[in-house]
Amino acid sequence: MISNLRQAWNDQKIEILIGNLLRIGVMISATLVLCGAVVYLSRHGMERTNYKAFHGEPSEYRTLSGIIDQVLHFRGRGIIQLGLALLIATPVARVAFSIWGFLAERDRMYAAFTTLVLAILLYSLVGTR
Repeated sequence: MISNLRQAWNDQKIEILIGNLLRIGVMISATLVLCGAVVYLSRHGMERTNYKAFHGEPSEYRTLSGIIDQVLHFRGRGIIQLGLALLIATPVARVAFSIWGFLAERDRMYAAFTTLVLAILLYSLVGTR
């Protein structure tokens, strides 16, 4: 049974799954950004822009809960931000899936190194406030 599991999860199958994960993540992200741009431009496309003053991103777009709230209110900028957050999360999901793949192949050394990479990624995303 264990040899069947190893044969079922070889490097090529895992690479194909990871490639599909990355491809689907980018496509969903691009679709969300495009839909958000359509919503945003349909509502604000004719407004004049003041280039003399810089206005940072409003606070409701800086947290995941704020972004979800804006998406639920069907605001274009919130949908764009969700697409960008998904684009950032896609390679992180790839690393997490790689850990699972290495564990399925019983390759503990690569699983340990990949876990370290995932910890560094997560720390750089959330732990540096």
